[in-house]
Amino acid sequence: MSIDFDSLPLPEPSSLTGFAGNSIVRDSEKRSETSLAEAAADPACRCYLFLPGKAVFGKAAAEGETAQILYTVSEAKKLGGKLDQAILLGHEDGAPRLAVRLGVEAEALGEAYEALDFRSVLYAKQANEGDLAAIAQAGSMMHWHTMNRFCGKCGHESQPAIGGYRRDCLNCGSQIFPRTDPVVIMLTIDGDKCLLGRSPHFPPDWFSTLAGFVEPGETIEDAVRRETFEESGIRIGRVRYHASQPWPFPHSLMIGAFGEAVSHEIKVDDELEDCRWFTREEVRQMIAGEHPEGLRCPPRKAIAYSLVSAWALD
Repeated sequence: MSIDFDSLPLPEPSSLTGFAGNSIVRDSEKRSETSLAEAAADPACRCYLFLPGKAVFGKAAAEGETAQILYTVSEAKKLGGKLDQAILLGHEDGAPRLAVRLGVEAEALGEAYEALDFRSVLYAKQANEGDLAAIAQAGSMMHWHTMNRFCGKCGHESQPAIGGYRRDCLNCGSQIFPRTDPVVIMLTIDGDKCLLGRSPHFPPDWFSTLAGFVEPGETIEDAVRRETFEESGIRIGRVRYHASQPWPFPHSLMIGAFGEAVSHEIKVDDELEDCRWFTREEVRQMIAGEHPEGLRCPPRKAIAYSLVSAWALD
């Protein structure tokens, strides 16, 4: 079988999604117990600062100026950073990058700073694509540490190791590594129509692609078929991969795909409050904000938008 790489789209669809521009060299297999201390001692080291579920930014002094997002180790300590619990994300242009949790409440930071949840950061102007990706990496790692404070084998407390890219149980010797949860997100297509659903937690008038976690012992293609059928009653035949997106809610990889419908009658389950077939022209109106019913699609930087726009605007 020949592989035609020349036919692949440029730019790569995954590169156009939010949180995807990570240029940090992680070197997770080359770390030692001294890696974090060595990184923090490097004068070129810079830190991303966090509160639980939020990234901390310095407010711009004047309109048009860039908000501060990277801090020296000294600045991080002054703001209450827990350097002993920092995570070494890796190196960028040879300079260490740390994720540092602050041991203070947001109010204690003062008016010169603001804390934004990761979804808000995605659509704010404070962070460029590289910073967004680093924030997503850090957010996922911090949640993983929070959820793995105790060994799953013997129940004893575990300790961070090799700059935060592993946790070790000193009681039984188990080593615990970070995890990423695969999630399929798919646009089902039936000729000139596509299937979009609406979950109860969506903003008003918002329809999006269906999605769900990949289960143990399941291929990506079968997960697309199963989730689509469970949520909408639609059967899927052929499946084609489109793009992926890191998603720090809390530590997922969104795997975007197109699915070919082989049935047509929708039977909505209790996960959705609505599910419909939309024509290509309707989806174009939704993207442009001109749908006669005021219906909308997810915004840019979401992989759902990448799927919908690739189909509707091609």
